Amino acid sequence: MRTETKDGTASFEGWLVAGLVVLALGTGIDLVLDRPETIFSFHVAFEAGLLAFATGLLVRFGLRAARDRRALGRAREALASRQVERDLWRARAESLLRGLGEEIDAQLGRWGLSPAERETVLLLLKGYGHKEIARLLGKSERTVRQQAASAYKKSGLAGRAELSAFFLEDLLLPRTDASR
Repeated sequence: MRTETKDGTASFEGWLVAGLVVLALGTGIDLVLDRPETIFSFHVAFEAGLLAFATGLLVRFGLRAARDRRALGRAREALASRQVERDLWRARAESLLRGLGEEIDAQLGRWGLSPAERETVLLLLKGYGHKEIARLLGKSERTVRQQAASAYKKSGLAGRAELSAFFLEDLLLPRTDASR
């Protein structure tokens, strides 16, 4: 059972377990050393009850700790599995994403966008709003809106939705039965 918290201080449970161990040992030793004349005395019954109580709580804490360790182990395995899955997906998608990024940049160049307009368009494609882009780039919101409007005009697109659709429409085709 863990007896320290993240900040290094002893936890209540750790102290409780230690106290129960001392209580169980002390009670057991006292019962043996007292050598009572009869086992049906109040003294023996009281100490036997204390011993049973302390031992029962220790068993309960031990079982709970074992259950928690198993659950933690399963959670760690699941996390490791998800991390492996994520890494495999990234590795498979990396070249495609790199190629997609290059194609998006090439298309922005074909539209004749300035570097500032390109930067604004890329952030719009990532889902940022005008205010967020202005804050990120250290520009006024009005400047960002003008750059976006200029990019829409140069591209022949009506707005943000058409801009996103231009690049994403063919990527997000619905699955056919053959591709499942």
